[in-house]
Amino acid sequence: MSPGDLGYGDPRGATALRAVLSEYLARVRSVVAVPAQVIICTGFAQGLGIAVRALAKRGIRRIAMEDPAHPDLRHIVSGARMTVARVPVDDQGLIVSRLAETGAQAVIVTPAHQFPTGGILSPDRRHELVAWAERCRGFVIEDDYDAEYRYDGSPVGALQGLAPDRVIYAGSASKILAPALRLGWMCVPPTLVEPATEVKKFADLGTPCFEQLVYAKFLQSGALDQHLRRMRLLYRCRRDKLIRELQMRRSGWTIRGVAAGLHLVAMLAPGIDERQVARTAADRDVRLYPIGAYWKHRPKREGQGLVMGYAHLTEREIADGITAGLP
Repeated sequence: MSPGDLGYGDPRGATALRAVLSEYLARVRSVVAVPAQVIICTGFAQGLGIAVRALAKRGIRRIAMEDPAHPDLRHIVSGARMTVARVPVDDQGLIVSRLAETGAQAVIVTPAHQFPTGGILSPDRRHELVAWAERCRGFVIEDDYDAEYRYDGSPVGALQGLAPDRVIYAGSASKILAPALRLGWMCVPPTLVEPATEVKKFADLGTPCFEQLVYAKFLQSGALDQHLRRMRLLYRCRRDKLIRELQMRRSGWTIRGVAAGLHLVAMLAPGIDERQVARTAADRDVRLYPIGAYWKHRPKREGQGLVMGYAHLTEREIADGITAGLP
């Protein structure tokens, strides 16, 4: 570290990290970006806020998002005085054909692993989404929140590689290492670099530098690749344990979204209320999340379900949690 690193510096972030990240994301996620297009932020939440405010500077006032989706996304977008439109998903991800009716010029998607259902945006829909953005001169915000953890099948590349001029790519270290690190990044199209940098500057004058430089060394040394190889094996074992426990103890339940990520969805047998199951589990110190909380308009075809995270639990804790927490 030099004395120059102790100043405010570039609001986009430390040059060293932006350079290493652009190389890493190109190699691992097929992202097309140069360091000048990379902006470091304090996690995905800040990155999304910066992205929507940069889009507002382009005159965009309406943003679509998947239904279901994490409730925090809606609050972040609404906080930027944007109107939110919801677009349903199915097993192939976002139903892109429904985008035109929303009047939106931007959309937030989780193409590699839809949250929370676990679906993957199909190749046809990826091309359809890019074509939509080109037609309306709009933008796609790609939330690539847990794509590093894929257990079944080939890796799924980032959507951004198909249309780097129309896709804002966003990722973070929250799932890779820990949320407490508060380190995220965006790769923005060239036309959005200036407005996004301006928004970031006036938000906080820049993300803390020490963490950025340490993470740059972590990436450059190959330690992150080693960490991910080790954690994929560990998380896969935990996922498999949860699946086995559910299959042994809860016949009639359907398990979805297991190919990747750090959570799965257990669709309940008919007649079981997801909120009651979650309340009963909470009384026994087991945290389960009713999937209905993520929907704005849940289709009739969708049954009751629970979102279950497993990454932070040992296999013994998973078994004990299923035994104690489920009726």
